[in-house]
Amino acid sequence: QVQLVESGGGTVQAGGSQGLSCEASGSIYSINDMGWYRQAPGKQRELVASISSRLHTNYAESVKGRFTISRDNARNTVNLHMDNLKPEDTAVYYCHAVVKTLQLDQLHEWDLWGQGTQVTVSS
Repeated sequence: QVQLVESGGGTVQAGGSQGLSCEASGSIYSINDMGWYRQAPGKQRELVASISSRLHTNYAESVKGRFTISRDNARNTVNLHMDNLKPEDTAVYYCHAVVKTLQLDQLHEWDLWGQGTQVTVSS
């Protein structure tokens, strides 16, 4: 049993900063890609940023230069640091991870999602 737990959401003034964190827990063999997605009311869910096990990163154009995604040394946590926040960043942010587990000498791959955390940027 593995799961992702997010933390760090809240209300921030425009121009401010906020950090999000997501920790994978359980019996984990390895974690491959990790990322953050967001969904605003009336809009489709979009990829905000992702980071591979080899630390290759990808950012949405709308957040490039403002957001930074990172992984801790144990590679069980993914963070998203958001600078110069704008009202259009307001959304529910979801953590995502591709996790492998070892069961009966077999590797299994799981797509895991966090519970979602609200980020509201006031103008």
